Amino acid sequence: MPRRRDSAAPAVVYRTARVGLRLTRAQWSRGFGLLRSAGDVWACLLEVNAWRRQRRDAPLVSYQALCRELAAAGPGTFGDLDSVGARSVLRRFSDAWFAAAKRRRAGDTTARFPRRRRGLVPVRWYHGTFALDGRQLRLPTAAGRPPLRLHLDRTVPYPAERVRSVTLLADGGRLWLEVTAEIPVSVYPDGAAPDPGRVAGVDLGVIHPYAVAGPDGHGLLVSGRAVRAEHRMHLADTKARRRATAGHAPTPGQRGARRWRKMRRRARLVEARHRRRVRQAQHEAAKTVIGWAVQQRVGTLTVGDPRGVLDLDAGRRHNLRLRQWQIGRAIAILRDKAELAGITLHLVDERGTSSTCPACRQRIRKPVGRTMTCHHCNISGHRDLFAAATIATRTPAGAGGGTTTTAAVVLPCVLTHRRAGRHLPGAGPSRRDPRRPHQPPPTTVTAGAAARGSVGRLRPAPPPHTTVAGSRSTAPAGEEPQTGERLWSQH
Repeated sequence: MPRRRDSAAPAVVYRTARVGLRLTRAQWSRGFGLLRSAGDVWACLLEVNAWRRQRRDAPLVSYQALCRELAAAGPGTFGDLDSVGARSVLRRFSDAWFAAAKRRRAGDTTARFPRRRRGLVPVRWYHGTFALDGRQLRLPTAAGRPPLRLHLDRTVPYPAERVRSVTLLADGGRLWLEVTAEIPVSVYPDGAAPDPGRVAGVDLGVIHPYAVAGPDGHGLLVSGRAVRAEHRMHLADTKARRRATAGHAPTPGQRGARRWRKMRRRARLVEARHRRRVRQAQHEAAKTVIGWAVQQRVGTLTVGDPRGVLDLDAGRRHNLRLRQWQIGRAIAILRDKAELAGITLHLVDERGTSSTCPACRQRIRKPVGRTMTCHHCNISGHRDLFAAATIATRTPAGAGGGTTTTAAVVLPCVLTHRRAGRHLPGAGPSRRDPRRPHQPPPTTVTAGAAARGSVGRLRPAPPPHTTVAGSRSTAPAGEEPQTGERLWSQH
C-alpha cells in the first residue's frame, strides 16, 4: 500500500474485506508455518532490543534499520517466509513502537512498547508481489520453495486492479485473508450530492446503536436488540460450557488430555463466530445510517462521543455491557463509511443531551422507559432522538476542544425504524410493531419558537388509547394499525 499519494489525484479511501479460505491439509500446514515464522521474526526483534537495552544502547526500531538487519541475516533464516513477508512484520513492529512513543510523549502513561512474544503474527504482501485471479491466490515464499496457492471461499468484493495488499492471519483456529483495496470516494449526479450545510445529529447507545435526527424533521432509529440478545446468549452459553467442562480441566503442571484440547478448540471457534456475528451487525447498522444520510442529502454528521463513561466504575454487570458496546469500533466503522460516501463526521461532547429538553433547554429527570416528557413545555418523544436533536446543534469549538451549541433545535416528526443483526440466530424479519396506531405529524418545534412562547400553544395531550413515541399500548378495536413510518407526538 503506498504511503504517499499525489495531492492532485482523486480522493480515495482504503477498505479491507476479510475472506475465508478453502484449504487442504498441506496448505493449512504451510499457512500456519508462515505465521509461526513471522512470530519468530517478532521474537528476534524483541531479543535484539532487549540486548541493546541491557547495554544501554539506543533501541533498534526504525524500519530502515530493521531492514538492514534482516538483509544481514541472509536468506532462509525464517523458513518459508520470504523477505517481503518478513519486512511486513518489521513494519508492524516499527509502527507499534512509534505509536506507543507518541502516546507516552502526549502524557499517556498506560501506553506500552511492544515487548510481548506472539506465536502467530499476521503476514502482509503488497501489490506486485502476489497474484490474485478470481478466487485463486498465489503467495510468494522463500527462495527455492514453491509458492503457496490458496483458494478463496468467495470472490473478493473489490476490482482486482484496485487491490493493494493481502494479509494472511489466524482467528479462532482458522486461516483468513484480509484484502485491502483503494476505493474512490463516491461521486453523485448533479443535485444529489450530500450538502455540507445539512447537519444530522447521531446519538450512540446500546439498545439503539444509532439514533439520528435530520435537518427536515426526519429521524432514524436503528435497533440493536438482536445484538444485545446475541451477547447475552453467548455469555450464558459460555458459562454453561465452563461449568460442564470444569471437571476435565488439568491440574497445574499437568498436560491437558485430548478431550480437554478438543473442548478448548471448540470454545475458541464459538468465540470467533460470536465476534464475526457482532462485527457484521455493527457494519449493517452503520451502513443503514450512511444510506439514510445519503438519501436525505446530509453532508455533515455530528456524533456525540460517549467514551467518557468508560472511566466510570458502574459495577460488574454494567461494566460488562460497556465493554460489549464497543464504542470506539462503532465510531470508527461509521467514520469509514461516511468518508467513503463523502460525508464529514465530527465528534462532540454529548454531556447533558439525554437529560435536557431540546425545546426549552430545561433540565428534566431521566425517564424510566424510552419516552422522555418535559413538564415545562409539555413535549414528549423518544429520548434518544431528543439527544440526537440536541447533538445536531453542537459544533466543535476548534482545536482547543469542547463544543458550542447554536439556538435552533429541530425535533424529528417522521421516524424511520430499522433493525441491525437480521442474520443473528432467532432474529425475525425487520418489521414494526403493528400495535402502534397512526398519529398525525405534529408541528416542527424549534428552540427559537420555544423562546417566543409557541411551545405553550402545542395541541393538547392525546386521548388515553393513543400512544406516544416509545410507548407500548394496544390500539383500540376497529382502528387501523400503523404499518409505515412512526410519527412523533407532542402534548
